[in-house]
Amino acid sequence: MIEWVWPWMFLLMPVPLAVRLLLPSAERQQAALMVPNVAAFQVPGAAGTELAGRRVPWRIILLSLAWIALVTASARPQWTGESVTLPTAGRDLMLAVDISGSMGTEDMQLGNNLVDRLVVVKRVVASFVEARDGDRVGLILFGTNAYLQAPLTFDLASVNQLLVEAPVGIAGGKTAIGDAIGLAIKRMRLRPEGDRVLVLLTDGANNVGEVAPIKAAELAAEENIRIYTIGVGANELRMPSIFGSLGSRIINPSSELDEETLSAIASKTNGRYFRAQNTEKLVEIYQLIDEMEPIEQEPETYRPIAALYRWPLTLCWLAVMWLLVLDWRGGTLSGPPSPGGAS
Repeated sequence: MIEWVWPWMFLLMPVPLAVRLLLPSAERQQAALMVPNVAAFQVPGAAGTELAGRRVPWRIILLSLAWIALVTASARPQWTGESVTLPTAGRDLMLAVDISGSMGTEDMQLGNNLVDRLVVVKRVVASFVEARDGDRVGLILFGTNAYLQAPLTFDLASVNQLLVEAPVGIAGGKTAIGDAIGLAIKRMRLRPEGDRVLVLLTDGANNVGEVAPIKAAELAAEENIRIYTIGVGANELRMPSIFGSLGSRIINPSSELDEETLSAIASKTNGRYFRAQNTEKLVEIYQLIDEMEPIEQEPETYRPIAALYRWPLTLCWLAVMWLLVLDWRGGTLSGPPSPGGAS
């Protein structure tokens, strides 16, 4: 519907009429010559002489139109749409995903194919985010450095898109777990207490950064931020040799995973540590996290508003331009007298 921000501006509408009525009568009187008739004063051929008594008062009409349009624009009309209620149930959920070089290790199964860890993480986390309708979800990607890819938002599709587009190693080849936690604390500390969760996924150990992981966890605990940590990566991987399967050997691709530190981080923040050796286990872990009881937040609504003052203001401008054209042409719509008229 249409609403008026300053409706009291319509009180100015009768001002021109009031000014005209209140002017001294002497200022409105003009000298006149009284004659029996005007036949002797008519100029043959003059434009508009025959219709002088019936001519439309264009000047008054345009001035009135311009004033009405100007007052209408001054009242600031605006169109207000229907109220839109934002999702209110849920938490502030920050996802911190390791995209260091080791996440490119191909030790995870997806269907019948062996794929790297990040491909599986993107697939599982995308499904997890889609199910978080009602939560504010943010995304931090970290390697040697930690970067905020998406602030806490209800736009889950954008969060997913940013995660899917992230390549392995773009944040550096090392792992800064402490810095990732510190960045999450910075972005979440102003949110309501008891409503803040960080899910951190990595496949290695903290080997770079300015903040130690345990110290970052202590800071998170002070801010009542719960941290769920996930260690991803298979425990065994068969490496073929140049002699084929006869010379193959089995290695542990997750030997660098620091489970002790990840467990301590979760413990200090009343969270929980999970170990995902395969795709099925990773799906199960995110399903467990998805079952956390949501915390109610205060309802938030908004109404879309579009300003409409431009339309009456444009009408006022057109009326003034038309009036100037009429004045330039002698105050009539018929144009200047024809060349055949009497001088």
